[in-house]
Amino acid sequence: MIKVLLIDDHPIVMEGLKNLLSRQEDVTVAGCFDTGKAGLQAIEELAPDVVLLDINLPDINGIDLCQQVRKNDKDVRIIALSVHNERPVIKNVLNSGANGYVLKNAVGDEIIMAINAALKGEIYLCRASRNIVSQVQEGELTEIPKITRREKEILSLVSKGLTTTQIAEQLFISSHTVESHRKNLMDKFDVNTMTAVIKFATQFGLI
Repeated sequence: MIKVLLIDDHPIVMEGLKNLLSRQEDVTVAGCFDTGKAGLQAIEELAPDVVLLDINLPDINGIDLCQQVRKNDKDVRIIALSVHNERPVIKNVLNSGANGYVLKNAVGDEIIMAINAALKGEIYLCRASRNIVSQVQEGELTEIPKITRREKEILSLVSKGLTTTQIAEQLFISSHTVESHRKNLMDKFDVNTMTAVIKFATQFGLI
């Protein structure tokens, strides 16, 4: 019997997954959790074979959660469930240790196929995700930029509408340092405005 653990904070999605899995003779739902923290603890205690993981949870993003799971458990199969159809998100989730990526609007059969493929040691992408990964658009980010803790702080404050001077005062650094971080962020995201940086960062769950 395949033990599957569900981590998703959307009740409707959770019910749909439980109904789908209950129709599989060789699958049992080991537990359902709506936060990353509870899910992590459950993975340790329940030792599931497969985790179906929403990558947008209220307390932790899916990339960080995958990395935390992989520190303690190299064998559990992780299938990421997401509404994000951007290539950088898909690639980063897989690079963080997930065994599959399925969009939430995919048909139920693809989730079952993802579980079976992952248990065989394969990486599974749903049909739509495969198409996205295979088609590179000109000027598109190919992966999510890695930003420092300080850059993340500044990004968060910029998104709240604070000026360079206000950010400098709040973080006890010079305005010149803030401007340097802003420039670095625009360089990393390959855009010319902080508005564009904020758009990408929000899209990728960085803020």
